[in-house]
Amino acid sequence: MNLKSTEKLILLSGVFIVSIVAANIASAKIMALGKWVIDAGTLVFPITFLMTDTISEVYGKKIAYRVVITGFICTVLAVAVLTLARIAPPAPFWTGQEAFDQVVGTVPRLVFASLATYLISQTHDIWAFDFWKRKTQGKYLWLRNNFSTAVSQGIDTCLFTVFAFAGTVATRELAAMILSVYVFKVVFALVDTPFCYLLVRWCRNEGRIAEEPV
Repeated sequence: MNLKSTEKLILLSGVFIVSIVAANIASAKIMALGKWVIDAGTLVFPITFLMTDTISEVYGKKIAYRVVITGFICTVLAVAVLTLARIAPPAPFWTGQEAFDQVVGTVPRLVFASLATYLISQTHDIWAFDFWKRKTQGKYLWLRNNFSTAVSQGIDTCLFTVFAFAGTVATRELAAMILSVYVFKVVFALVDTPFCYLLVRWCRNEGRIAEEPV
């Protein structure tokens, strides 16, 4: 792998890590898009699957797994930092502690819920993408991108929403949230397909990176 390819991999990995950490923090807010109810983290979380699909396609399954593990470690570090910031004694003149607690206080539960589903959904996405890649003999990137992501997003949405919000909202609202979030993610997966092609082409401009056998 040459320097340019390494730089591109680092950039894709950085976008993945920032997206997963930001999604966990943003999920503390439940927002409404018309009649649809979703957690704000849903706006950024689908980017993680776009990144892993691109990395898996160009750099191989092994490297994609390593990026996922790195994201896991960074998420744990982020929640540790936020927890320390929350329990640290505020300055006498600072009046934002209550608001800070209200927002950041929900993050640990959201992150633990995310970590419980993160490795499952991301590992499945990489496995499914590689499975369809072998089945299609490296053709039909659009099919591999959408098939792997649609199922993985379904797994993540159901598990995360239940773990994160069960007991805090009514069952009917919980079911509506699962449906809303999943529909949003599937639509996002369809929309991001051209971007997957563009990213793969961009990464390969410096030469094809051969996938290691696994």
